[in-house]
Amino acid sequence: MIFHTPILTLLLVSALAALVALWSAGFGLSVLRRWDLASCSRGQLMMERRTELVSTLFAMVMAAEAAALSLFIFNADRMAALFVGAMCAVGTLNVNGYGFPALYAQIATFFAAAVWLVLDHVDRLGRDYPLTRAKYAAVLAIAPLVLLSGGLQLAYFLNLRTDVITSCCSKLFTPANAGISDEMAGVDPATALWALGIAGGLVAATGIRALRSGRGHGLFALAGAGYFGAALVAMVSTIALYLYENPNHHCPFCILKPDYGYIGYAFYLPLFGATALALGLGAASPFAARASLRAPLPAVMRRLTLWALAGFAAYGLVTVWVILRSHLILFG
Repeated sequence: MIFHTPILTLLLVSALAALVALWSAGFGLSVLRRWDLASCSRGQLMMERRTELVSTLFAMVMAAEAAALSLFIFNADRMAALFVGAMCAVGTLNVNGYGFPALYAQIATFFAAAVWLVLDHVDRLGRDYPLTRAKYAAVLAIAPLVLLSGGLQLAYFLNLRTDVITSCCSKLFTPANAGISDEMAGVDPATALWALGIAGGLVAATGIRALRSGRGHGLFALAGAGYFGAALVAMVSTIALYLYENPNHHCPFCILKPDYGYIGYAFYLPLFGATALALGLGAASPFAARASLRAPLPAVMRRLTLWALAGFAAYGLVTVWVILRSHLILFG
């Protein structure tokens, strides 16, 4: 099982990310202790040269970690046929106790990586490395998350057993299975759609304000995080029902299958990408007043804000399209 190509790829990415994260964290400690751009010492000059190498390598593995999330979910869905009782990624992730924790850690790593990549991009705009300390402080926070994600992933793959009878989405999203999945499935459809609409309005309002004034990206990030939560709840409680045309099928993973035209990717790719950009903008916004960033940063922030708004809008438009074309009637 562990020698499947997607699994080997995921483990290789995790191992490489862990090694680079540990090395970068060690260098980050030196930066936080001794970084002084006003100094002309040999140590400072060597550190300035090394920071370009370390930042480039860390950016590469963070980009790989972000892409690994899609591969992890795609692979879980493809492997469902190998396990008795599994119909989609839910069954595969339920094969042992490490599946869903590995997924949650991978999602957290995705957002952390995306935020760091935005900070690194902004740092490269300034001639005086304005975000160096903040960037490497973030590396120290991200490194343990990368290690945790890799460890959970390794434990999950090492403990996959094809002779285990697993439970799938029909068991997970039921009142008998108390937990967050049941809570999300139990939200009233009208309430979920209203919440999604309100969250979309807040995202649009804060995003347009940020575009016009060049400020308020922190509020945009908060609105984006709220939209992300509302979108996931709406998917489980309402949107999935319209897509499956079944009032009892709440699974947010079956929509990734070819039976439904892989439409789940049309939902999740723009949603995750837009949320990541919004969070990155929020993290970068406190540094907008730095002298070396005043000229180049506004254009970058405006472009990223537009991309984030486009991603949130795409999720909303696909939602409307799915509801309008469905034969299911939830509201009289």
